[in-house]
Amino acid sequence: MLAALHELLEAVEEAGGEVVDVAAVAVTHGTTEHHLRRMFSSLAGMTLSEYVRRRRMTLATADVATSSDDLLTIAVRYGYASTEAFGRAFRAVHGVGLSDARRDGGPFRSQQQLRFRLTVEGKTTMHVRITDQPALRLVGHTTRVPLIHEGVNPHIQAHIAAIPMAEHLRLKALSSATPGGLLQITDEVEQEDPEGSELTYMHGVAVTQGTPVPDDLQCIDVPAGTWAVFTTEGPHPHALQETWAATAAEWFPSSPWRLRPAPSIVAVLEHNEDFTTATCELWLPVERVGEDGE
Repeated sequence: MLAALHELLEAVEEAGGEVVDVAAVAVTHGTTEHHLRRMFSSLAGMTLSEYVRRRRMTLATADVATSSDDLLTIAVRYGYASTEAFGRAFRAVHGVGLSDARRDGGPFRSQQQLRFRLTVEGKTTMHVRITDQPALRLVGHTTRVPLIHEGVNPHIQAHIAAIPMAEHLRLKALSSATPGGLLQITDEVEQEDPEGSELTYMHGVAVTQGTPVPDDLQCIDVPAGTWAVFTTEGPHPHALQETWAATAAEWFPSSPWRLRPAPSIVAVLEHNEDFTTATCELWLPVERVGEDGE
């Protein structure tokens, strides 16, 4: 994985303002574009598209500040069809407009080229099991919430709090598949989504495939597949989020598994009265590296 990430970084530099063929890099290293993008985001702290945008705007500063070319010519050079679109991207990175930057020569916010020096130390104890599960159906109440990497997500908290206690009990009664009980389900987290962008969150349960869904509940059908199930315990949600991050930094690089497209699931096994500590299971959809012939 480290070699794939290094090649990806080199491809970004070689492409300049052009689109990077992430799929080609993934195939070369026997992985998938989905997994490679997710690992990049987890380790870099930003999505690949955000990194590419920052690098492109960093390279563009020399042209904006010193070139005699008109701004439209520069915009097209860096992959933008109009000066307006280029200006919005430029301001988003540097906090200054094109005209001011050209007149004053800055100031600019430079995105240095990333270098991954990944050391797999095993510093986080990973309690994990691999399990094959049949197709299942996730049913419950969904909402769109912003992506937050650390700390409690208040939008999810508000969603759960708005569900009446009787509805929690009804959902529990519907549970008929593994993982059991009430589940915290995240779906439609796109590969290029930065923190703050929206994802689908479901407070629901797992039922067997084909189970009728009540009209007032939403449904996510999940195909049969393999799951890596990580058990976490300690301060909540810190212990859970720390383990989630460690899967990218430590577990995936040293295992024969990679992520596959499917929802991620958290099952809370037990917790204290105020939910400040908890024992959870983090279910991540995985597939064996090379099982699709790559």
